[in-house]
Amino acid sequence: MHQKPQKLVDKYIMDFTVGHRTYQHNRFFIEGDPKALLIVEFRGSTPLEVEAKAMALKAALIEKGLGYAYPYITGEQTNLVWDVRKAGLGLIRNLPGDSQPVNLIEDCAVSPEDLPAYVADIQNLLIEEGVHASYYAHAGAGELHIEPFVNLKTEAGVKTFRSILEKTTDLVLKYNGSLSGEHGDGRLRGEFIEKVLGEKVFELIKQVKAIFDPKGIFNANKIVNTPPMDTFLRYDNNKNTTEIKTYFDFSKEESILRLAEKCSGSGDCRKTEITGGTMCPSFMATREEKDTTRARANMLRQFLTNSTKENRFDHEELKDVMDLCLSCKGCKTECPSSVDVAKMKAEFLQHYYDEHGVPFRTQVIANFTESQKLGAMVAPVYNFVTQNSFLASIIKRTIGFAPKRSLPKVCGTTLTQWVNKQIENPKAKRKVYLFADEFTEYNDAEIGIKAYKLLTALGYEVIIPKHIQSGRTYLSKGLVKEAKKIANKNINFLKDFISERTPLLGIEPSAIITFRDEYLALVDPELMQDAERVAKNALMFDEFLLKEIEAGRLHKEQFSSEKKKIKLHGHCYQKAFHLVETTTQVLSFPMNYEVEVIPSGCCGMAGSFGYEKEHYELSMKVAELVLLPAVRNTETSTLIAAAGTSCRHQIKDGVGRHSYHPVEILYDALIK
Repeated sequence: MHQKPQKLVDKYIMDFTVGHRTYQHNRFFIEGDPKALLIVEFRGSTPLEVEAKAMALKAALIEKGLGYAYPYITGEQTNLVWDVRKAGLGLIRNLPGDSQPVNLIEDCAVSPEDLPAYVADIQNLLIEEGVHASYYAHAGAGELHIEPFVNLKTEAGVKTFRSILEKTTDLVLKYNGSLSGEHGDGRLRGEFIEKVLGEKVFELIKQVKAIFDPKGIFNANKIVNTPPMDTFLRYDNNKNTTEIKTYFDFSKEESILRLAEKCSGSGDCRKTEITGGTMCPSFMATREEKDTTRARANMLRQFLTNSTKENRFDHEELKDVMDLCLSCKGCKTECPSSVDVAKMKAEFLQHYYDEHGVPFRTQVIANFTESQKLGAMVAPVYNFVTQNSFLASIIKRTIGFAPKRSLPKVCGTTLTQWVNKQIENPKAKRKVYLFADEFTEYNDAEIGIKAYKLLTALGYEVIIPKHIQSGRTYLSKGLVKEAKKIANKNINFLKDFISERTPLLGIEPSAIITFRDEYLALVDPELMQDAERVAKNALMFDEFLLKEIEAGRLHKEQFSSEKKKIKLHGHCYQKAFHLVETTTQVLSFPMNYEVEVIPSGCCGMAGSFGYEKEHYELSMKVAELVLLPAVRNTETSTLIAAAGTSCRHQIKDGVGRHSYHPVEILYDALIK
């Protein structure tokens, strides 16, 4: 009841929260530009007791002239504060260059009373070695995680690596501390255990090991008979240093290899449906390490570093570990180091296809737009074929789709055809451009039509500019070369129209967010400035509406006052760009509309992933973690909202219930 954890967070960590898609939000409590934070947690029997303890500490700190800001955080927001601390190692892996934080002396601990003197000695040691370090974590326990920044890709760096640990061992002895206060010694610090504990104690450890493991099978060469700590390192400085050419531009990450190397191994990707989050849906379902973001990053690092093939991506092991990645983008946001495996998976697949050709099913899915365009021309015939159980089963068997998965219908008219027949609104107060993405154009044209009607009723002139598909279907299957062509064409089409005054509005999250994500790593250099401007003004439909609400240009009186309950499932890309709260606010704008967010991660469909016969079972298992049970347990009078076409399809197939795009709900709420 009365424990008082004290954790330190230094400036290195705080600086890497700035601009991070998740931790920019989590750092709300940080005031100014401090060199370090001391986070103290108080516990008590009542809120008043807790507050009294916190205020007493604040008064004592002010009296001693320590600190300048003392935010007092309670309730659910405390989780965000602790998330900044827990993400420490992952965040500092965003440090540019080959000098990276190394797990070396981070586990050494001394008495809290000796901590100031110990840290001062460590700082002097690191100055002698010519390296910087980050300091964070368990200040109250006398165990600061000190992470020196060392370049282990050079021989000099490896020597520094050993020297720092050897000298720190002497300091641990000086302060009668522990070589490992939390995580254990293992192979890294094993050779120094005898020096710290003494010959007699170490002999007893060896005897215990011999009794329980006489053949040295379990955890061999850890603690006992440990090889020198500067052997068996991840990097061999004499190996492969050839530049890896990629189709995506990885210059912001320095290279695809550097992006993979940013994985700290912290295990933030080992989330469950109980802890929440999106990353990583396949691990949530299988609970197998091979299905984590960490495993995929490590496999890429291994082969991109050590492969002797001309095409270093050409390895079946990489194909296997990438197979269950749903490209949900959760890792780009939720991983403290922003290890974007979805982007790296697409890059890998393109190189793999370069070597082995593009499979038939992949071509069918990538060219989805072409098939839907043809289908829309003969919609009654197309829909009869795809909805007839016998004929649909032949199609699914031919392509390799799951027998239990339903096929999408096409609309009798495309969104663009319908809009082109409308009369211009002479009273429009502002012009906006509507992106007719490949899914809304052919399959969900009714939603696009309602979006148009809603905007025009609210006083906007709506124009569909000249453009082509977003390229999402190509990116989802790793056809990056084709996606690059599409990105260049679309930016050329849109660069002279899209601005802050005339934004590009999207209905399908995965399509419009492509402008803000992959396009910025695909377009030719001469188009980059234009692409950045378009990206800045490519908005989800509800993002635009929220801006208009906040500007006072929309009013509650324009919408129904009828009471409605809505349960919202956020699309993965909405979650990756922190847009679910935006949707919640917009859907809550009508006076008596009450919105509850379903705490689901990925729906499991993930575009074509849930269609593929070998992935169907996992797709449904992911959906059954949170989403489908939540929908089943929702009263029929409550509306289910989902912006993603795949999400709505998954809900339909999994529960047999219709779900609505937020546009539909808002249009129906409009007083016409």
